[in-house]
Order: sequence, then structure tokens, then C-alpha cells
Amino acid sequence: MKKTYVLDTNVLLHDPQALFKFEENNVVVPLTVIEEIDRFKKEQSETGRNARQISRMIDGFRLQSKLIDGVSLEGGGIFSVAIYHERFLDKLPPELQVDRGDNRILAVAKDLQENAPETPVIFITKDINLRIKADTIGMTAEDYQNDKIRIEELYTGTSELLVGREQVDQFYEHGSLDLEGEFNSNQGVTLIDETNPSHSAIGRYDSLKRQLKTLLRVPKEGVWGIHPRNREQQFAFDLLLNDDIQLVSLVGKAGTGKTLLAIAAGLLKTADESVYSRLLVSRPVFPMGRDLGFLPGDVEEKLAPWMQPIFDNVELLLSSVEEGGKRKRGYRELIDLGLMEIEPLTYIRGRSIPRQYMIVDEAQNLTPHEIKTIITRAGEGTKIVLTGDPYQIDNPYVDSASNGLTYAVERLKGQEIAGHMTLSKGERSSLAELAANLL
Repeated sequence: MKKTYVLDTNVLLHDPQALFKFEENNVVVPLTVIEEIDRFKKEQSETGRNARQISRMIDGFRLQSKLIDGVSLEGGGIFSVAIYHERFLDKLPPELQVDRGDNRILAVAKDLQENAPETPVIFITKDINLRIKADTIGMTAEDYQNDKIRIEELYTGTSELLVGREQVDQFYEHGSLDLEGEFNSNQGVTLIDETNPSHSAIGRYDSLKRQLKTLLRVPKEGVWGIHPRNREQQFAFDLLLNDDIQLVSLVGKAGTGKTLLAIAAGLLKTADESVYSRLLVSRPVFPMGRDLGFLPGDVEEKLAPWMQPIFDNVELLLSSVEEGGKRKRGYRELIDLGLMEIEPLTYIRGRSIPRQYMIVDEAQNLTPHEIKTIITRAGEGTKIVLTGDPYQIDNPYVDSASNGLTYAVERLKGQEIAGHMTLSKGERSSLAELAANLL
């Protein structure tokens, strides 16, 4: 049975392609939604770009047929625009009969439900309170789920496999082992001796050869003084230091070492090995708590408070590495030498970034579309590292299930040039680990 989906404004502003995500069902957009979208079209933000895109899309439908009558979509559904009438408000409880945009949209959906009882009408909105109101008046209301990833089911990038003792020994002897079973490309696998669990080995799965390969060796002196402290960090360093893997995502709670490992690997590959021309570090600008308002100075001075966590990590790495008893150069000198660049994501659209080691920190605050925009900037020879914690989100328009970081992890898992690792053990300090687990 066909269903009718009524879309709220926030759904289209979140994903302009939402019109095509409901298969062969009817998709209805109240005229009030188009009026609200019009208010956003001049904004220079992601929301403004989405507003302009959906307006152009609907204008294209208009050339095919009358929007009120319905236009056939590629997936087999029918798109139409529904007009609001004042009498529709009478279908709502007295508390909702105030002439506001949300109430108008809700009234249109209620009218469709009453006039076509044989066709299920489902109201789609990302507004929690509006879903509550719709449910209260007897409507089926749902969140927009197309781009949501259940955080509990997020791909971890690792797996364990019980094998015989001889297979573990063979892996140690030859540095590879043929594996049968379903594994993702570049997945970290732990071989565990079924007769002696303490006898184990770790490696990275090669999907082309269907083999488990040994991890890249971390230099004896560490990566800019940093040594992996647990198995997950060993897997992470293997992905970060492998030039064949062009996209790496690191997910973990505060203090697991995501940013520190990424910057250490980036400095090794740029400043020491010259595999990449420079280390480019960026992060979305979202305040935690109350914003302090506009900051004085030029772009670099305005950006400094937001990038201070990056500077802190670089300073930690520099202080841990000594040359002839002297401390290595500070982050300012790295920037002056062109080995490292810090910049906001605001200006990345339209750029092409070749031969750079690019780290996007706090990527959980980005939307799926913004993540796509960033990754498509990668030129020849560029490596992109995404780091973040899906449970610490400051962007009010995404959550742990719909942010760009988790979206990228699920969409790119299994690709030969992409790798992912979830870090679970905190290594910053015992206090940080306690707070991350209990607070």
C-alpha cells in the first residue's frame, strides 16, 4: 500500500535530496514549507545552500507538471505541493489553532489524513516538539531516518577471531595468513589461540589478497615521541602511517588519543619523510556553552582560540622529542616554514587540496553533506583523517546518529583506500578516563 509522507521545512533544509528517499510513495510539501525555505535562501551557510538547491529542484518539477496535481519522481513516487486553508486549523485542538507556520503545516497533514483514510499519512519532521504535537492529535510522526546510523551499531574497525595455535605461529613466521570469512578491507583483526588466549597476534586485513598482514612497525623512538599504549592505538597508527590508505576515521571518547595520534603521524609524514607537502589541520567552529561573541583581530587571531586544542597537542609532541638536548621548534615555526597550516572549514568549498596530510578534528559537528564537501576537496596524493566523538556534539542540527562522522564511517567501510578505528580506552590521564566513564 502506498503511503503519503508530509515533509517539514527542517527535513528539506537538512537534506535537499529527501524528496527522492521515500521510494514509490507520495511526497507532499505544504506551501508553507516553501514559504519558510524562501527565508533562508540568501544565507551563506550550509542551510542557505540547501534552501537554494531545493528551490531550484521544485522549480524544475514545475516545468514538468502542475505542482498541485503532482509530478512523477524518478523512484516511482509522486511529488505534490499542498495549499493551506484557514478552515484546516479547525481540525486541530484549541491550543494549536494559533496561525503559525508549524500549525499550518500540521493542519495540512491532518487534512490529508482525514480526506484519504485508506492511505496512511506520515508526518516527517526533525522537530521533536512538533512530532509530539502530531502524535497527540492522532497522527503518525517520525524523524527523518534516511541518514541516521545507530551509534550502538557503528562499525568499530576491529574484530577477534579464534584460531588454532599453528595459525598464530604461521602468522608470526610469514607475516601473513589466508583468512576465510567476512572481513572489511583494512579491518584490524586479532587472532586468538583457542587453547591459550594469551597467545595472540594482530594484523590488518587485505581484502584483495584475502589475507591478514602484519601492521606497519612504529619506529623504536616512537612517532614524534608517541608510542601506542593499547591495541586500538596500534591499529590506528597502522592506518595513519599507511600511504595507500587515503581516508582514515578515528572515533572515540575524550582522552583516547585520536587527535594526538593523527597529528603525530601527520608531522612524521610531512616534516620528517616529506611524503606530503604540509600538514593541514582544521576543525568546525562551534562553541561549548555560551558563546563569547565576536573576537578581535584578523582571521588567524580570531581562529586561535578555536584551534588552541590543536596547538596544545603539537606542543606536547614537540616537548616529547629532543634533538641534541634541545627542544624541537615550536608550532609557530612549523607554520612559518610552511610545514603546518591551521585554517577554518568555512573557506574550504571550491578548493583543491593536493599532496597534503589533512586532519579534520571534531568532525562529529559536521553534517553528512559537509563531510562530503570536505572529502571531495582531496587532490592527488592527499590523505584525510577525520577524528571525533559522536557523544560530544555542539552542532544543534545533528546528533549522534546523523552527524557526518558516523555517516562517513558507515558509508566508507570496506573500501580499499579507507580505514576506521574506534578507540575506547582513555590514555590522557586517570582523572580524564574516570570523568569520561562516570560523568
